[in-house]
Amino acid sequence: MKEKSKSELPPQEQDHQPGRESEMHPKPDYEPRFPGSGRLQGKSALITGGDSGIGRAVSVLFAREGAKIAIVYLEEDNDAEKTKAIVEKEGTECLLIKGDVGSAKFCADAVRRTVKEFGGLDVLVNNAAEQHTQDEVDEVSEEQLEKTFRTNLFGYFFMTQAAMPHLKKGASIINTTSVTAYRGHDTLVDYASTKGAIVSFIRSLSKQLAGDGIRVNGVAPGPIWTPLIPASFDADKVAKFGRHVPLGRPGQPNEVAPCHLFLACADSSYMTGQVLHPNGGEMVGG
Repeated sequence: MKEKSKSELPPQEQDHQPGRESEMHPKPDYEPRFPGSGRLQGKSALITGGDSGIGRAVSVLFAREGAKIAIVYLEEDNDAEKTKAIVEKEGTECLLIKGDVGSAKFCADAVRRTVKEFGGLDVLVNNAAEQHTQDEVDEVSEEQLEKTFRTNLFGYFFMTQAAMPHLKKGASIINTTSVTAYRGHDTLVDYASTKGAIVSFIRSLSKQLAGDGIRVNGVAPGPIWTPLIPASFDADKVAKFGRHVPLGRPGQPNEVAPCHLFLACADSSYMTGQVLHPNGGEMVGG
């Protein structure tokens, strides 16, 4: 039997959330693997957390497929500017919007700016997230609990509420959840709880919007090499990150982004309320 390939990540950590892609080594692989085929030509997409990690890969892939891209990010100016340059190199427009998705006022402003810049909104990707490890549940402070839910769940609600007046038949909402929604995580109890709530959000909202022709789906990545990893775990855990899955390694952002593209375009026209699982082989959902 062929031995599984192992993660070869060097030990590293960052002391700030949500992390900087520019400080990671090796750098995550965000580049699309194939030429575009115009699957999002003439569309506009707003992607939260689009400056780095999975969000960067989604932004670049959507751009290659013809979409105009609005990227919402918290504070990582260098990462955001690099992503903007990569998106524009694909031959499309890119709007950077800096702010906190935990604020309903900011989300409304971000959607307003996107619609004003691009003339409409066709695809919303709720992707921004934060996570903080705690060994014991009683170590999760009220402040941490509220902050994690505000970013990971409230932000999805606020952005969706702001987008709804602009979404027409054929539009798509894609929410990034996590494998932790299905199997849990012993040191990310609050984070995993938000991701479980997102699954319910997907299923419930999809029912509500099906009659309007607006599809709502999700993507539940497994261990993916993004800035959240060195920003969340100590150096030793980072070095072993992703080894536990059947494929024996962490995934790359460009191995997740095609799921978002599939759900954004007409290829998935008969899918709503569903979640895709790029997780390295973990079996979830029974």
